[in-house]
Amino acid sequence: MSSRIFQSIIIQMKDATDRCMGVVDEQGYVVACSELGMIGSKLDDFHGVIGDYPDQVFTSNLRTYKPVGGVNSRMDYAVFVEGKDTTARCVCILAAVAFQEAKINYEEKHNKTIFIKNIISDNILPGDIYVRAKELHFATDVPRAVFLIRQLDRTDMAALETISNMFPDRQKDFVLSVNETDLVLIKELTAQHENNREVYEIADAIEEKLRSELKVRCVIGIGTTAKHLRVLADKYKEAQVAIDVGKVFDTEKTVIHYDNLGIGRLIYQLPTTLCEMFLSEVFKKNPIEALDQETLYTINKFFENNLNVSETSRKLFVHRNTLVYRLEKIKKLTGLDLREFDHAIIFKVALMVKKYLNSQNGEF
Repeated sequence: MSSRIFQSIIIQMKDATDRCMGVVDEQGYVVACSELGMIGSKLDDFHGVIGDYPDQVFTSNLRTYKPVGGVNSRMDYAVFVEGKDTTARCVCILAAVAFQEAKINYEEKHNKTIFIKNIISDNILPGDIYVRAKELHFATDVPRAVFLIRQLDRTDMAALETISNMFPDRQKDFVLSVNETDLVLIKELTAQHENNREVYEIADAIEEKLRSELKVRCVIGIGTTAKHLRVLADKYKEAQVAIDVGKVFDTEKTVIHYDNLGIGRLIYQLPTTLCEMFLSEVFKKNPIEALDQETLYTINKFFENNLNVSETSRKLFVHRNTLVYRLEKIKKLTGLDLREFDHAIIFKVALMVKKYLNSQNGEF
């Protein structure tokens, strides 16, 4: 951070107190001070007490100190005020508040990672994106992939560092912590890495790394490629939808791309009342609940084998006639003949709609 920002605040506060005040870096060197001659010198009393009081007001025989935090929460600087009495303590605390606010504002303005986080969180106006990108010398129109990594079962704080180490280019790739369970990777893509296969490989590598090194299970949602900075927020939302839809329809997958959600994405956006109406219209004779687990298993296998009776009976280890009998039974119960393509489509969609309704009701 520029020492000129600190010096500017000191000049404004200088008339309010007759105490010498300033700012030292983590090595104890003065970077700004009300007495200009002290700038650049090292305060020997600084390290004598900082180890015992890393995050609060502390005093030496000569001065009162207060660490200044920032966006990354680690101590980069500390405010000092001459003396160790009550007045020095009060001035030091007030000055630390001013310096800390200035430090945070400066970092938010000049930190690319925070800039990206503000974009995906919709905390910046579209018009300001262009201005801030220019200030940060940030390329606006290069392709970028958005990965949402959600930790399951348990979380590990080391996951952020682990993923950051996988993508060390801090000027092009950004790893953000969104909340306790979610991390986001914004990965700049080259022309040859724009296809989905390469993006999947990146996601698979992240999933394997967290699982093998930290024993953390995760699911990764991927949005479509962002061609411009201004659409990063939309791509982040797509990654969220990918995880939410996958949790309902692709429970076995650990990597889910928004482009491959298929009809599940459409069903997920329907109101539950419309879904319930659809099920009641499809299953006029008997509700879907009338089908037992064995019958549903047979149906799913039939779909998996592309409505092929011979192949399905082989996979189920049953005689072909046995499978035909089961399909006839399903036809009598539901009025749908799964051997007919149109009926099969309706039934498949109905099963997905039922699964969606169960998830909305907390049933999985």
